[in-house]
Amino acid sequence: MFSSTGDSSVLRLAEREVPEPGDGQVRVRVMRSGVNPTDWKRRSAGDPGFAEVTPNMDGAGVVDAVGPGVLSLHAGDRVWVMLAAHSGPFGTAAEYSIVPAAHAFPLPEGIAYDVGAALGVPAITAHRALTVAEGGPARLSPFAMAGRTVLVAGGAGAVGHAAIQLARWAGATVITTVSSPGKAALATAAGAHHVVDYRHGDAAREIRAAAPDGVDVVVEVSPAGNAELNRAVVANHATIAIYANNGGDTAAFDIRPHMMLNTRVQFLILYTLGEPALQAAAEDVGAALRDGALPVGEEHGLPLHHFPLERTADAHDAVERGVVGKVLITP
Repeated sequence: MFSSTGDSSVLRLAEREVPEPGDGQVRVRVMRSGVNPTDWKRRSAGDPGFAEVTPNMDGAGVVDAVGPGVLSLHAGDRVWVMLAAHSGPFGTAAEYSIVPAAHAFPLPEGIAYDVGAALGVPAITAHRALTVAEGGPARLSPFAMAGRTVLVAGGAGAVGHAAIQLARWAGATVITTVSSPGKAALATAAGAHHVVDYRHGDAAREIRAAAPDGVDVVVEVSPAGNAELNRAVVANHATIAIYANNGGDTAAFDIRPHMMLNTRVQFLILYTLGEPALQAAAEDVGAALRDGALPVGEEHGLPLHHFPLERTADAHDAVERGVVGKVLITP
């Protein structure tokens, strides 16, 4: 936990009384905690909002207790959770976490806790990016994106990995860009139909070869660096869905080419997305999960890096350094 913001040295291991769930909340015995860039960013700057904060948004475990008014979950239910540290001080980097019951979702038997803890922010973000395009779909399911082409920038990242898997599950043709042969292998393992190493060769030409009519949706992690590439490959009525600011806080767009193609630029962040969209995304992610469409591990394109709870600071540092794959903490 931490009580003041700063680098990972502000994190400390502490023993506290097991918290009790309030109205509409559940207590989850955490089996895995997932670490995202948003976790170290929230820890490093801004007002923690509480005297003490346990970090981390995502995780998976077993419902240990339910608060008043909770009818959807029961003690013993296996769940994956999202946005735990956003709704209160009890994030998932602990033995127990308190989350709204609405942010805890069934984790089917046979699906590992590693998979559940890797969902949350990456999968919900990917879902949103794939469902904001003009003409839809607004929800994902098998064949919902049939006939559409998706370009995933950074297919070896956690959001990129989830976007590839969800788009492939929904029937889209998936193209992704990567920066090395190793990352290309991961994106291929995740299910991308076409992988383009943008540091070698002509990325726009290769993407156009795979999608002569252009791409319909761009899942964008680096809008500043990829602005020219996106302009060169988008189709008429394409959507560029921006979920991060890698490569800089400002981006320049050529107005006329985008105007002529009716291009939509859509920003997104989960914290202000609204509950209806979050719930819709979680339902679709749950369906993909039940279909076996969201596996993790290096053989599925997302290497896993495990840390014990007492090394939470090291786990945050690994994500901040840009380790390839998913960082998980085991309480």
